[in-house]
Amino acid sequence: MIGTVAVVVETHDLAKGVLFGVILSGLFFAHKVTKFFGVVTSRDEGRAVRTYKVTGQIFFATAETFHSVFDFREEDLQGVVIDLSAAHFWDITSINALDRVVLKFRHHSIPVEVIGMNEATATLVERLGTHDKPGAALAAPGH
Repeated sequence: MIGTVAVVVETHDLAKGVLFGVILSGLFFAHKVTKFFGVVTSRDEGRAVRTYKVTGQIFFATAETFHSVFDFREEDLQGVVIDLSAAHFWDITSINALDRVVLKFRHHSIPVEVIGMNEATATLVERLGTHDKPGAALAAPGH
């Protein structure tokens, strides 16, 4: 509220003050929601399968953290299960992070199973995702 008032007083334009307040509110909300994201991992030694249980909201502010929790070079791993039953993906950035994770495991010859997607996440994956499409491959790094 103080920021909004300061912008209005400085610019003498209520619209600019409201816009500043809305942007600031959005940033604070995004920061607050990132604290409710987490991943718990377990390994079934008998089958050599690692399960990642993802909880919380995955969107532009948490997508990179989501990608960073996976261990792509774990020894003797025969498979990976990504359980999304307690997670929700919101945007193209989060779907891209899921694609990168799945394709990177496949690049290391580790089969991946993604389970528990809610309907909204499944719709986004169907429309925007690439990991579940024929011929999907890990993109080459940029210049």
